[in-house]
Amino acid sequence: MIAIIFLGIDAGGSKTHALLVNEAGQVLGSGLSGNGNHQTAYAKARVSIDEACQQALQEAGAAKEQVDFAYFGLAGADREPDYAILRPMIASLDYPKHAISCDTMIGMRAGTKQSYGAVIISGTGFNAAARSPKGEELQYGGFGYLFGDGQGSGSDLAIHAFRSAVRAWQGREQATLLSELVPRHLGYSTIQEMYDDALDDGKRPSADLAKVMFEAAAMGDAVSIRILQEEGREHANAVIALLMRLKMEQERFDVVLAGSIFTRGSTSHMIDAINEELLSAVPGAKVVKLTVDPVIGAVMSAMESSGLVISDSVDALLRTITY
Repeated sequence: MIAIIFLGIDAGGSKTHALLVNEAGQVLGSGLSGNGNHQTAYAKARVSIDEACQQALQEAGAAKEQVDFAYFGLAGADREPDYAILRPMIASLDYPKHAISCDTMIGMRAGTKQSYGAVIISGTGFNAAARSPKGEELQYGGFGYLFGDGQGSGSDLAIHAFRSAVRAWQGREQATLLSELVPRHLGYSTIQEMYDDALDDGKRPSADLAKVMFEAAAMGDAVSIRILQEEGREHANAVIALLMRLKMEQERFDVVLAGSIFTRGSTSHMIDAINEELLSAVPGAKVVKLTVDPVIGAVMSAMESSGLVISDSVDALLRTITY
């Protein structure tokens, strides 16, 4: 009979992961299902989360009553109106002891050995969040420029690349390799052809154009380097504001970088700018990259929510888990 087991869930817009482990950090079962974001599909989200959990339990030969604690990291858990929807939805899954948080928080927990710290997520979109040693949590982002978000996500960098290419071609900005690389990446022989197609047919660059910004920066392009540095400072600005509100400026902790912009970016200009800006305001902060699946952070959060202190050996074992 299984004595103590913990269930961690990472429910995102494209897929939902569930992972079941024992107190020694050994995997007992795992599950994978579809969209777990209530903002895009409420009924489907509940089904996906339940399916992933049930798969993990079945693989372990366990019942939900045996789960000591279940921790749900949920995409779309951004504001109190979201929690008003999510609390009863997750409660209806009938896990006696459970907690929910935004999926940004499990990304943070997965990237550090501490239960507190901060995270910057930059992929197609942007989020920043922080948790204090007292367990207080705050987050920014995910709503766009109008609502105070900075730029620097994949979507924003793609726009910057396109815009800078056009402005340099028009003579409104200094010359940049982007004027050559952007149309080539988008399949045009000239920037005029790209420009006309965008105006006449409404063509807009996809987020994968962001990689051209990094490519140009790696070749020494001053415009691309400047943009990456500016957006890195804006990312740092968001997380610094959170840390100040949580009064963490004297603490020592990790700031976890997650998302494709950080994991696939081919130069360090943005990360270097984040690090420089961050250290000037919060000297005890250390920038680290997320290297494991965020569901690991959900499992760790489940363990800690139950009162378990995660030892170094258990932490190390959890970090070897791959999907």
